[in-house]
Amino acid sequence: MKKYYAEAIGTFAMVFCGTAAMTINEITNGSISHVGVAGVWGLIVMAMIYAFGDISGAHFNPAVSIGFAFAKKFSWKEVPKYAFSQLIGAILASAMVCFLFPDSEFLGETTPASGFPVYKAAILEFLLTFFLMLVIINVSTGSKEIGTMAAIAVGSVILLEALFAGPITKASMNPVRSISPSLFTGNYQYLWLYVSAPILGAITAVSSCKLVKDEACCDH
Repeated sequence: MKKYYAEAIGTFAMVFCGTAAMTINEITNGSISHVGVAGVWGLIVMAMIYAFGDISGAHFNPAVSIGFAFAKKFSWKEVPKYAFSQLIGAILASAMVCFLFPDSEFLGETTPASGFPVYKAAILEFLLTFFLMLVIINVSTGSKEIGTMAAIAVGSVILLEALFAGPITKASMNPVRSISPSLFTGNYQYLWLYVSAPILGAITAVSSCKLVKDEACCDH
């Protein structure tokens, strides 16, 4: 059970810090700034990988768990349990943000930028998760993101992608991170995009590893 608690706590910390930063930036008219928000996302992911990488693998994202399972580095039977733990952590985080900042309209929810076509937002989220999983699968030990290399590499790619894609899609790359704020804002219009694109991106990234690495790279 410890690994499931670790996934729930780590996902709670990630979603709480990231969406709270977005919410505080919203209600204080930009006091944190876009760069500051992106920094919070990257740093909290880095910190949680250090904290829980050796316990649960520090997935904090159903798309990552599915990617590892697709790579045969993680049991498919564990995926629903991890996803449920991650969802519980994310929902509790959004509930706390909602409680602390009831005046917020968005609570850090993920929606495409006004006027940006939804299909392009889906493609962008697909690519963002593709790059993220590509890094994860190459720096992880089995299905675990452990150590300095994994923490810095994964935290950095999230910071990087949030910096340039955040204004367009909010750079979710994570189904539960998108689902949880929507439960409190009631905006479910784009959830299909934020659930399907990251999962497809993660699976495609794993498939591509065999193009550049040994054929058995994803069979252990």
